[in-house]
Parts: sequence; C-alpha cells; structure tokens
Amino acid sequence: MKIEKLLIANRGEIAVRVIRACREMGIKSVAVFSEADRESMHAGMADEAVCIGPAHAGESYLRPDVLLSAAKMTGAQAIHPGYGFLAENASFAAACAERGFIFVGPPAEAIRKLGHKMAAKELAIKAEVPVVPGTRSCLGDGHDAAALLAQAGAIGYPLMVKAAAGGGGKGLRLVREPAALEGELRTAQSEAKAAFGDASVYVEKLIEHPRHVEIQIAADEHGNTVALPERDCTVQRRHQKLIEESPSPAVTPKTREAMMKAAVRLAKTAGYSSVGTVEFLLDTDGRFYFIEVNTRLQVEHPVSETVTGLDLVREQIRIAMGEPLSFDARRASTILCHAIEHRINAEDPARNFAPCPGLVERLRLPGGPGVRVDTHLYAGYTVPSFYDSLLAKLIVWAPDRAAAADRAARALSEFQIEGISTTIPFHLKVLADERFRSGRFDTHLAMHLLEADSGNKNGSRA
Repeated sequence: MKIEKLLIANRGEIAVRVIRACREMGIKSVAVFSEADRESMHAGMADEAVCIGPAHAGESYLRPDVLLSAAKMTGAQAIHPGYGFLAENASFAAACAERGFIFVGPPAEAIRKLGHKMAAKELAIKAEVPVVPGTRSCLGDGHDAAALLAQAGAIGYPLMVKAAAGGGGKGLRLVREPAALEGELRTAQSEAKAAFGDASVYVEKLIEHPRHVEIQIAADEHGNTVALPERDCTVQRRHQKLIEESPSPAVTPKTREAMMKAAVRLAKTAGYSSVGTVEFLLDTDGRFYFIEVNTRLQVEHPVSETVTGLDLVREQIRIAMGEPLSFDARRASTILCHAIEHRINAEDPARNFAPCPGLVERLRLPGGPGVRVDTHLYAGYTVPSFYDSLLAKLIVWAPDRAAAADRAARALSEFQIEGISTTIPFHLKVLADERFRSGRFDTHLAMHLLEADSGNKNGSRA
C-alpha cells in the first residue's frame, strides 16, 4: 500500500530525520509535539503538526490512544514510531494494525518474540547463534535459591543479573561471588519492576573486557533478509553508547561474515521484517555472543548509512509499504569508507555528566568534506528537561580510521553550542586517547578516562 501521509510518533532529531526522508519520497508528514516542544524544529518542519498533551512523555508521547487519534484526525495512513518511546512496544504496533494504520516497523509478533530477552535468547539458540552461557529461564520471587546457586556455580563467576524486559543498564547487577547473588538478584528485580513493570530477571556469565558490536539487518515481506557490516559501540558510559564506528577495529573479515550470517539466521527464525539491530559481545579471543535484538531503527543508524551509502529510513518506509529491498546482500555488505558517530548531549562532563537543559544562545555547526550533523537545534531554542539529552549526532567519514578520527576531532572543535554545557570536551578527550586511536580498548574505556580525570582534579587540589 502506498503511503501518502505519515505521522511521526516521536520528537527531536529523530522526527526531523524521518520528515526529511518523507519529503524526498513525496510523502506528507505529520508531527506530534508536547507543550514543551511547541517551538521545536520538528513541529515547524512537518507538513502538519498536532499538540498531543503536556510536557511529560507519559502524558503525551507515550499515549497510544492520543497518537492514534492524531493519526485518524489528520488522515495519516501510517505511523512511524522513530527510535524511542513506543518504537519497541508490541501492543502499540498491534493497535496500529487493528485501527488500519501501517506501523513502520516489524510485525507486533516479532517485537514480542524479540523484545523479551529470554525469549530472544531461545530463538537465537534455535537459529544456532552463539549465546552467553546463563540460565535458560527467568527468575521470579519463588525461585529455588539452592538450585540457582548450583546453576550459577556451573556457569561460573563473575555473573551478571539482567532484566528480561528492558535494557539501558536498568535491572543490571554484577555478582562476583556466591554470597552476593541473592542480594543483587533482589535489587535487580526491584529496579526492573520500577523501570519496565516486569520484575523478571535472568543470570549470565560476565564477559570480561568485551567489545560491544552490532549488526544492522533489513528484511522485507518477500523473503529477502540482508545484513550490513558491523557497528562498534564499545565506547559507553553507564551502558549508554557515546561513540559508534564502522567497521570495527576489532573485527576480522572472517568474524564479520560469521556475525552477519548469524544475524540473518536469527531474523529469519523470528519472522522479522523491517530494519533492526542484532547486538553481540565480542570477547578478547574474538568470539562473539548474542545479547539482544533492537526491533527498531537505532540512534547510530547513520554510521551504517555512511559506510554503505544506503538510506535506511527510506528503506524502512518502503518495506512498510510492502516493497522489496532495493539492494541485495552483496551491495549491503560493501564497505565504502570508515565512519564514526559522536552523540552530543546536553550534559556537563565536569559534573559527572549532569543534565544541562536551557537556552541555546548561539549555534555553529561544523561542515566540510566528510561531515554530517543530525540535529534539531537552532539558536534561540530552549532544550527541555523532560526528555533524553541528545542534542546532535556528528557523523564523519574518511578512507581509513585514522583519517576519520582526525576529521572527527576537527569537526568537534568547530562546534559552538553556547548557553548550555555539552559532552563535546569528553569526545575530544576520547579521540586524543592512545587506546582509542590504536583500536585496543573495551567497554571500560570511558570509565577509565573519567577516573583518570577525577584523579587529576583531586591531585591538583592536594
């Protein structure tokens, strides 16, 4: 079915990105905005805009009934959830279909299968995808403590207790010895219940000093499923990604091929269509292990677009209209350059990354060869305190990794965002670090840099 008008159930740079894709495809766009986003760029860019409620997301962007009413009122045929809020909500996807709207994303059943981590793990095992050793079922209040201790001993310490229904570091606890297992399990369950409304957790072996590497997939309704080269998302803070790049300096061609094939097998086993991401951990010996599937487009998708030359948002909309993929596996796997993305947030690195909403008094964006900036900022815009602190994404590309890192440093130094603090100084610190430059680092890099910085400050006060 041809989409002529599409409602974007999201905000900020996410909505701006989708609006631009719609404009290029000749599709009318409908923006939704909260009262806090009345002056936002996405509301002004769209062909139509509808206020959907108060500032708090729970009263606006997370209200399926209000979003569906806005779609009906404006005559939209489809709803794009963006890559946050309700993007991975199976009930919302099902409600869209029930009301006759095209949901620009995977089928509700695929979201259900892959959205719960234990269910996704079972699918991965079925698809012969390597998984991290751990429990095969969720743990509730009535679990057998003695049996769990026996299982944990067989898996081997250190362990991680993980929330089954979500991510982002919530409901995630490290256990290094048997005596701590029950206490950390209860804490993880409490956190999971508060964050996701589901206290289910499971236990996995901790992969020491890992890389976080993921594979972008695209699948249509005609049986075509392809994988793109990996993204390395190892530079993280509190399990939140800061920098992404492709290809990974830690992945060999042989491992890349194996990961891509594994991601395709899993997608086919789950009956997946649309775009999505299969996430893996890579250990120090180069072995990879499945951890989860993100059933949506991700913040870091421009890295994959840049390194392959493909437009993933356009492709996602085409798939939703029932069209076949516009590229084959060979085209999808072709690496054209090295790309790096930096997430610029309204946070102060000098104050433990405290949020810094406020008025953007002056704005200058970088440019030049090999530079792309995805943002919703403009001078005079007030960054609200109610939502994610992401301000912009800087994506750079060059023929090789060293040149891309040099270009990123140059572009970051050209940024001027006055009136609020941003994470740009921290990004420059990462780029200057020898471990990052050499490509020999793990998920602890950001923590090590912050600890070193803290130690230097303490020393200077001594």
